[in-house]
Amino acid sequence: MKHLPEGIVSAEGFSAFVGPTRQDTQRVTLQIRNPDNGQLINFGVYDKKSGGAVDTDIYKYKPGGMAEQVSLGGSPNIDDITISRLYRHERDHTGLQRLINWAGRAKCTVSQHILDIDGNVFGSPIVWIGMLKTVTPPDHDSESTDPAMIELVVSPDGKPTAS
Repeated sequence: MKHLPEGIVSAEGFSAFVGPTRQDTQRVTLQIRNPDNGQLINFGVYDKKSGGAVDTDIYKYKPGGMAEQVSLGGSPNIDDITISRLYRHERDHTGLQRLINWAGRAKCTVSQHILDIDGNVFGSPIVWIGMLKTVTPPDHDSESTDPAMIELVVSPDGKPTAS
């Protein structure tokens, strides 16, 4: 009998979409709305993304009489999102001044698409909408051959959507 992944009882209908995924099987894209004319500009694919977590300030109340504590919930806080990619002269350097000028002014959409092992999109992306907060040009070190990276930080307006 052919070995199938856990939870699959038949090969009928089996696809590569079933099971866990890796960090490298995702595609993160950025769109920025030009604050001067409202045009939405596609800034392409980014190599790395961190942040965007939804956290809350939960308040825990301890009633008298040695009763169990009560969690009263709290309002959500969404972490900033940091994206970065290899700095390319023809793509990134020509638009660097524009990004610098838009920091603190331009609305952004960061989309994280989940991909299967063949690079096909699975489901809906995770999407954050927020303000371009930080633009960091590549670091410099005359003794290093590390890749030069451009890094952008987006401060989300609210919770991401994933449906």
